[in-house]
Amino acid sequence: MGIRKIFISGVIQGSATDKSIFSQDYRIKIKSALSAKFPEAEIFDPFDGHENSIDYDDAKGKETFMHHIDHLKSSDLVIAYLPHASMGTSIEIWEAHINKIPVWTITPMSSNWVIRFCSRKIFRDIEDFAAFVNQLENFRIETEEDADVRI
Repeated sequence: MGIRKIFISGVIQGSATDKSIFSQDYRIKIKSALSAKFPEAEIFDPFDGHENSIDYDDAKGKETFMHHIDHLKSSDLVIAYLPHASMGTSIEIWEAHINKIPVWTITPMSSNWVIRFCSRKIFRDIEDFAAFVNQLENFRIETEEDADVRI
């Protein structure tokens, strides 16, 4: 199957105990690599349009989070960015895994069980991810084996 929709998952608050937000610059780099190779695919970024979500009340926050999970479930591929632990990203990885949606994870935490067992591809950093995506030719997801790689 061709890739129609890609969901970008990644740390927003991470392990912060206050209302701080981790730099979201990584999303631009990931989108750039993906849009160059998959120009027809919709790239869904749950942070777009929700830059102030940290200030949402509980009802709006829950509605937004669940809506994003629905988008994830209709995706063909999930790219997860985890420079450090993130509860939201872990949930998104798990939801993709149980719905048989391939997850490609960018992280230095390659020994983490959730990452090892629920990711089809693991990249050390965005540069390795971008280099891999750049060399893809006519990539299609036909079987689970199409995505099993550790870089």
